[in-house]
Amino acid sequence: MKLPRSISTYCPYCKKHSDHEVERVKKKKASEMKWGQRRFRRATSGYGGFPRPKPEGREKPTRRVALRYRCKVCKKAHQKQCFKAKKFEIME
Repeated sequence: MKLPRSISTYCPYCKKHSDHEVERVKKKKASEMKWGQRRFRRATSGYGGFPRPKPEGREKPTRRVALRYRCKVCKKAHQKQCFKAKKFEIME
């Protein structure tokens, strides 16, 4: 799926349609202090090895694509619901 870098869509802050810059949302680094990560560190420390089986099989055919739309008028960003796509690219 190809999407243009700039599209006209509704801005919930301006409460009207305006041009928006489209960018893909990147995953941020997970916090080391979250409970799941602390539990994982405790399970992998010392002897015993990895606590879970390695995932078997192939990669899934589609990925979820999260996009951030930044309004060119008020410079605020909003996100819409994710969608699935096999291939995704933002055109210039």
